[in-house]
Amino acid sequence: MRVLGVDPGLTRCGVGVVEGVAGRPLTMIGVGVVRTPADAELGHRLVAIERGIEEWLDAHRPEFVAVERVFSQHNVRTVMGTAQASAVAMLCASRRGIPVALHTPSEVKAAVTGSGRADKAQVGAMVTRLLRLDAPPKPADAADALALAICHIWRAPALNRLQQAHAQHSVRKVT
Repeated sequence: MRVLGVDPGLTRCGVGVVEGVAGRPLTMIGVGVVRTPADAELGHRLVAIERGIEEWLDAHRPEFVAVERVFSQHNVRTVMGTAQASAVAMLCASRRGIPVALHTPSEVKAAVTGSGRADKAQVGAMVTRLLRLDAPPKPADAADALALAICHIWRAPALNRLQQAHAQHSVRKVT
C-alpha cells in the first residue's frame, strides 16, 4: 500500500509518501513541504498548494491519501487556513478517484508513538526510527505528513473491516 500523508497548512503543507503493509517494515518514498508566501493572496496560496499536491500525486501515484483532520484551536485564522489547505488536498485526491482518509492528530500520535499526547519531537523520533532514517525530517510538518501515512497504513486494515461490517449490517436491515 502506498500512502501520501498530508499535514495541511497554508504556509507549510507537509507531504510524505510511505509504502508498506501493517506488520512489516515500512519504506519512505519521499518527503517534503509545499510552501507558500505568507504575504500572498489567499487564492494564489491555495492554487500553489494544489499544484504542489498534484505534483506529488503525479510523481508518486499513491493508492490512498491520508490528511490530518482539522481540529479546533484557539486561533480561528490558523484553523481556517488549515481547513482550506486540507480541502485542497482532499479535492486533488478525490478528483483522481484516490480514497481519502482523515486522521486526528491524537490518532496519529497514538499510532506512531503509543501516546495521543506525544509532542512533535517524539513523533519525529518515532518516524525516524520506524522508517529507518538517519535523522528526523525537517521541518516538523514533513515528519507529521509521514506519521499520517504510517498511521493510515497501520489503521487501514481495521478500518476496512469496520466499514465492511457496517455495510453488511446495513444491508441486513434493509432486506
